[in-house]
Amino acid sequence: MYRFLREENRTNRDKRTIFSNVILAAVSLFINGFGVYLTIQANIGAGPWDVLNLGISNSFGILYGTASIIVSYSILGIDILMKEPIGIAMFIDAFVVGKSVDFFNYMDFVKPCSSVKTGIPVMILGLVIMAYTQYTYMAAALGCGPRDTLLVGLVKRLKKVPLGVVSIVLLSAATFVGWLLGGPVGIGTLICAFCTGPIMQLAFNTVHFDAAKIHHQRITESFRTILNK
Repeated sequence: MYRFLREENRTNRDKRTIFSNVILAAVSLFINGFGVYLTIQANIGAGPWDVLNLGISNSFGILYGTASIIVSYSILGIDILMKEPIGIAMFIDAFVVGKSVDFFNYMDFVKPCSSVKTGIPVMILGLVIMAYTQYTYMAAALGCGPRDTLLVGLVKRLKKVPLGVVSIVLLSAATFVGWLLGGPVGIGTLICAFCTGPIMQLAFNTVHFDAAKIHHQRITESFRTILNK
């Protein structure tokens, strides 16, 4: 399975592989949404981007998923304007994760945690699920997430500013605006901000996955391959 994800999915050399990877990305992102759902249900403060999504949701009386789609497609629009590489999976990402959270909210699988003692393990579990599904999603090689692409695009243009600084500014801005809109900020926000990266790297190491070696196929290449074969 790991060999398939590491080698076969990188090429997207034919129609069948692309369709298989689209399904892989969609399923991965749906499960990723469950991880996001857990971090919210931990009830100790949401991750930076979710503070924004929940703030918009609370302020305008819309579903979390709808708010997430608005934010994600807005960022995707900025990515396109910056002429960053855009893949099919990025459009799937912008839609599926948010609506997956709405689905799990509707099913009411996990009740909001009542204390920090129970909330922290639930949040860590959510981050672990997100990390492994990020691996399978990225292995499809059909584009990174809109937020990751935005970060890379900004770093390219702000050459003298380290990636870490750009990331902190982005996360801080999302958290601040979300907080102003009533999004939940707490210890969980700090856990997400500082632990997401290390947990993801640990997950990638356990499956011997190097995200830097993945060549993500642009959406134009994907459609050209689908139409030609």
